[in-house]
Amino acid sequence: MARVLIPLPARDFDPTEAAVSWQVLVNAGHLVAFATPDGRAAAADDMMLTGKGLDPWGGIPLLRNLPLIGLLMRANVDARKGYADMLADPKYFAPRRWDSVNASEFDGLVLPGGHRARGMREFLESETLQHLVASFFEEQKPVAAICHGVLLAARSISRRTGRSVLCGYRTTALTWTFERSAWKVARITRFWDPDYYRTYLEKPGQPEGFMSVQQEVTRALADPADFVDVPTADPQYRRKTSGLERDSFDDAGPAFVVRDRNYVSARWPGDAHTFAKTFAEMLN
Repeated sequence: MARVLIPLPARDFDPTEAAVSWQVLVNAGHLVAFATPDGRAAAADDMMLTGKGLDPWGGIPLLRNLPLIGLLMRANVDARKGYADMLADPKYFAPRRWDSVNASEFDGLVLPGGHRARGMREFLESETLQHLVASFFEEQKPVAAICHGVLLAARSISRRTGRSVLCGYRTTALTWTFERSAWKVARITRFWDPDYYRTYLEKPGQPEGFMSVQQEVTRALADPADFVDVPTADPQYRRKTSGLERDSFDDAGPAFVVRDRNYVSARWPGDAHTFAKTFAEMLN
């Protein structure tokens, strides 16, 4: 039985990536604790839960309650149930403060993602969390990061080397292909807020995708080839790269997870079950 920490932003984390990880770990017999910036319970990205606001009429008060495209983009039924179960855990409503936790108290760390800039930037830019992540890596403790959670790891600098803790590791993360596809859809479906799926935008003079998760993570690695995506020879390549299928506890076919020593990474909510199962196995 391992003690695992899941730090979360105050709001806008991805419900699938957090809740499925919590569910799989708890069901495997591990103890999971949460931490937030102020010690108050976090709130997930509401649009990823309900789908409301992801349609072209999503900005209209009454019509936004009739999601259509949003039903396809939101967390699936398994993830929503997992989120409801997580909210029933008393530990969820009694989180620690980010600045009160220490790597020595835990056996493993899970870094969920989320893309909505209003809440996720505090999480991704927190020096407190970056120091915490670096401590887990320096102590060679198991770390799991998914989607934008990998970006937090990439920004965490080892006190021993002065470089990213991911330097020398192989990793995946939210790919530019996935991020760009969601961004293009949002330009149409959320035309009044077209950058909902982009946490960071390029500045003038930067090429498209320069501030994507994949590109920033890749810049932190020892070798660009250490960023790993689904190989075209994979027999389930289409399922893994379509962005239309998500894994389940019993079906890892659509998922893509990379394990390198004490570190596990994944791309998006569609990998969450396999990601969490791989990490639970590592803890065991």
